[in-house]
Amino acid sequence: MKHVLVPLATGFEEIEAITVIDILRRAGIMVTVAGDVGPDGTISGRSNIKVAPDCSLTAIETRDPKDFDVVVLPGGLGGTELLQKDERIKRILKHVDSNNGINAAICAAPMVLAAFGLLSGRTVTSHPSVKDKLGDAVYKDERVVIDERLVTSQGAGTAMEFAFALVECLVGTEKMLEVNQGVLAKL
Repeated sequence: MKHVLVPLATGFEEIEAITVIDILRRAGIMVTVAGDVGPDGTISGRSNIKVAPDCSLTAIETRDPKDFDVVVLPGGLGGTELLQKDERIKRILKHVDSNNGINAAICAAPMVLAAFGLLSGRTVTSHPSVKDKLGDAVYKDERVVIDERLVTSQGAGTAMEFAFALVECLVGTEKMLEVNQGVLAKL
């Protein structure tokens, strides 16, 4: 079974995070949501929707890095900026990349991958407001871009397409279509 890590930081974009988590779980993919919580045990998104993660980022670091096949970074500028400064996230992303896993990012989150040197020469997309912050990546103005083991998307309005692209990459077209029978997304 594929295992996906979705790290959250304060200010994450709720639509992008929850859509991906939900669709991947519907496809039978194991998803672990991790983040450092506030005093109430939650992480606040950009619209102040609070989410209780499965575990902390510190707990993730104590696990075998081989536990994760994929890391999905939701956007939201505040959360993205925090993830970009987090050495734990850097180590996890680099490990996944060097072990032929998939790194995925939506909205502003490709900036995290760029900051950690994971976009050099790769074809990507992002929210248009951050496309100039992606280093020497090749930018495409498309809703979802797949470049081998890298999946990127533009924003909250493309979250469903992004989630289904990940399902297709991880468990195939047939499963993606099966999940969509209940969701009825326009693919």
